[in-house]
Amino acid sequence: MRAKLSYAVTAAVLVFYFVLVGSRGVMLIQSGTLITVTFGVAVLILPVIGVWFLWKSTQFVRRANALAAELDAEGGLPVDELQRTPGGRIDRDSADEVFAKRKAETEAAPDDWRSWFRLAVAYHDARDTPRARKAMQRAIALHDGRPVQQL
Repeated sequence: MRAKLSYAVTAAVLVFYFVLVGSRGVMLIQSGTLITVTFGVAVLILPVIGVWFLWKSTQFVRRANALAAELDAEGGLPVDELQRTPGGRIDRDSADEVFAKRKAETEAAPDDWRSWFRLAVAYHDARDTPRARKAMQRAIALHDGRPVQQL
């Protein structure tokens, strides 16, 4: 719940920023000179890119959460078997051990979205966010029956 609240607050702040920047771009365009119109158009591009990125990120999170809910209903969510330090951080050796199991599982069933989902969780636990995201994208694509890009 805390993560959802943080995401919602961050998204709201970003939308506010996009509106603020967009209004400045419109004001520059309304000035009417060649240089201010040029800058105004350039300034308007930033919020457009930002809104697109926020939209794509939100879609990704929603799809990943839907897969998690489906996997939970099947009883297939990965069990947290990681050892932690006294401070609560995941022990690196423990994460590597679980990752090796998840990778072997995925290699044995490369077309199963469930194994890719669990591999994404293992990547995340090992603090490899880019690979975690790619593995989750692959899980989503396999679940949806879309063509899959290589990881």
